[in-house]
Amino acid sequence: MNLNDSHSSLESKPADTASVALTAMRSPVASISSASHINKHTSHLDDIDSVRASSANTGVASITALTNRISEYMSASELKLVKEAYRFSDEMHLGQVRKSGEPYISHPIAVAEICAEWKLDVQAIMAALLHDVMEDQDVKKDELIERFGAPVATLVDGLSKLEKIEFQSQIEAQAENFRKMLLAMARDVRVILVKLADRLHNMRTLDFMSAEKKRRISRETMDVYVPIAHRLGLNNIYRELQDLAFSHLYPMRYRTLSKAVKAARGNRREVVNKIMDAVKTALTEAGLKAEVYGREKTLYGIYRKMHDKHLSFSQVLDVYGFRIVVSDFRDSYYALGSLHALYKPMPGKFKDYIAIPKTNGYQSLHTTLIGPYGTPVEFQIRTRDMHHVAESGVAAHWLYKNEEGSLTDLQQRTHAWLQSLLDIQKQTGDSAEFLEHVKIDLFPDSVYVFTPKSKIIALPRGATALDFAYNIHTDIGDQAIATRINHEPVPLRSELKNGDIVEIITSPNSRPTPNWLTYVRTGKARSAIRHYLRTINLNESTELGKQLLAQALVSVNLNPDLPDSLIDKLLNESSAKSLDEIHTDIGIGKRMAALVARHILDLVEDDSPSIPFQQYGDKISNKRDPVIIYGSEGLSVQLAACCLPIPGDGIVGQLKRDQGLVVHTDDCEHAKRLHIKEPDRWIDVNWGEDLNRRFDCRIAVTVTNERGALARIAAEIGESDANISHVNMEDGDANDMTNIHFTIQIEDRTHLARIMRNIKHLNGVSRIVREHG
Repeated sequence: MNLNDSHSSLESKPADTASVALTAMRSPVASISSASHINKHTSHLDDIDSVRASSANTGVASITALTNRISEYMSASELKLVKEAYRFSDEMHLGQVRKSGEPYISHPIAVAEICAEWKLDVQAIMAALLHDVMEDQDVKKDELIERFGAPVATLVDGLSKLEKIEFQSQIEAQAENFRKMLLAMARDVRVILVKLADRLHNMRTLDFMSAEKKRRISRETMDVYVPIAHRLGLNNIYRELQDLAFSHLYPMRYRTLSKAVKAARGNRREVVNKIMDAVKTALTEAGLKAEVYGREKTLYGIYRKMHDKHLSFSQVLDVYGFRIVVSDFRDSYYALGSLHALYKPMPGKFKDYIAIPKTNGYQSLHTTLIGPYGTPVEFQIRTRDMHHVAESGVAAHWLYKNEEGSLTDLQQRTHAWLQSLLDIQKQTGDSAEFLEHVKIDLFPDSVYVFTPKSKIIALPRGATALDFAYNIHTDIGDQAIATRINHEPVPLRSELKNGDIVEIITSPNSRPTPNWLTYVRTGKARSAIRHYLRTINLNESTELGKQLLAQALVSVNLNPDLPDSLIDKLLNESSAKSLDEIHTDIGIGKRMAALVARHILDLVEDDSPSIPFQQYGDKISNKRDPVIIYGSEGLSVQLAACCLPIPGDGIVGQLKRDQGLVVHTDDCEHAKRLHIKEPDRWIDVNWGEDLNRRFDCRIAVTVTNERGALARIAAEIGESDANISHVNMEDGDANDMTNIHFTIQIEDRTHLARIMRNIKHLNGVSRIVREHG
């Protein structure tokens, strides 16, 4: 996924044109033909619609479709501001074209038209027209403030990627740009509405890109923008983005399914008409005024159902879908009763999203009935207001301002989610981690549970009681010790189910542990736990980072004792407040010691290019001293659970983001696979002297399955001065032998060898091995 190529991958300077292929069947945006560039000296804004084309591109530039649409709900003064924004944007993009050869200005116009379909306000329409001028044409925010006011400039700034500053990796740059956009969205949801319009038009015009860029941009769309559209209830965009991304990710599958659906449509017409007529008659006889529509599945929806449920095409298409729109809330339930009287309902296939709306505000009754010829028929029943929200989501705030009262709940849900982004940001170490947490929270499937006071809480499917605790409040999560679900005591790791009543038991002495990260599901919980662990391990992480940086500086022939002038320059360029902050970042894996050392070397060479090392002392040996492991470093150094290294083993260290240093045995198969993926994150480590703790180790003993066998082995381990922390016995085999697995606490390999030798001599023991996995 490439978050850095969000929209400018489709845009370019004259040397690298980008594409536009406006498809009339998809949107009124298609009414824009080949747009031209405005003459810089045009002074009459009212004549903008008929400006001549530039010499490079013939054709007629027109924002007539846009102005016609926004004039339906904007005043003349607002319309004038939109035209002024158009003029400025056209001037800034003069000479810039897309890969189709069309003037670039056609893209901002198209984005503005999509926003106009939602009846977004004048500031959002202006931002849509101007959304690329800061990034592509180096227009400063101050200039936009002076010309168009602070609100418009802030929206445009939120839509622009960061200036081309140096990042440690391309992934970090992508994540940081995405974080900037999401935080701007949290403050003003119009940012993401314009961004989604921008992404939608780019996806509609992706045909001119290379196959590799199509896949990369489509994958990003599917991973990030589709879930955001769903989370905000923008179902029309959600479905179209899914299908467009699917068509570019899997073009052969898309074409095959498209042909199959067209062929099946004719065969289904008779059944569809029969159901439609029967439903309309039943509703009329019940005295209900309702609109009945056939509901087509999207191609991606068909593909995903076939893939996830291992169904054939005919099995998926055998389910018919209809939507019933009624006038008011009560009629929804009356219509449901009429349908259940007409066809028999399928058990377990009814969902009431009116009483308990989805997290994005969606409300409908869902029911599946057995229709004619025994075919399943799915119905969605909703009011007209619910239908507007279901299709337009949070954008309905602008679309249907007169009905704002009915959208209060949706707005509150959206505000709560956007506020959670700010909460996660405050506790998150860096942009990549922030993006990870947000993507977790974008999963559409939800589970609905209740507090003891009957308040409904929506969480992602798979969430645990600990997620629930953090959802209530960070302090509740940090101090959680137990939970009751449906009045029964259960562990905090227990997964929640729809309808559960959840109560959290807290203690002021309870604190988060690293193990909690293995069973929380929400971004908010993960970010809060990580924030706490980072805070308590600050000193340990700082010391580890200091050691790692010293080693990295030695490897590039620099003295680890840096002069103050060099430290000041490093802090200025790295945006860190102190050298200890850089050490801490290295210790928790946020920064790579090798990259920081390389940066310092560049600063040295810039100061004295002819004799770069002279003013900082002589070069020192290029010998890389290993990091010394004592086993008592705390959470900043962890012994890998996959291989459980012990003193005497050959070891290697992996610097893992936000987990510090993870130590593996040098023959660990898991470590070898990780090394191939991220070779730069591995460093040399050695055991220190005078180790003052015991280390976990796993052994497996094959023994005759007889009374007293376990007791004899356990006694021998105790007599060998070791402790048993865990034991597990398998069922016996046909030869009346069984395997017993022990986790024991020992001093080193010599101690382990003595224990294994003593156990081997016991009666009934046929085999003993050390387990690494």
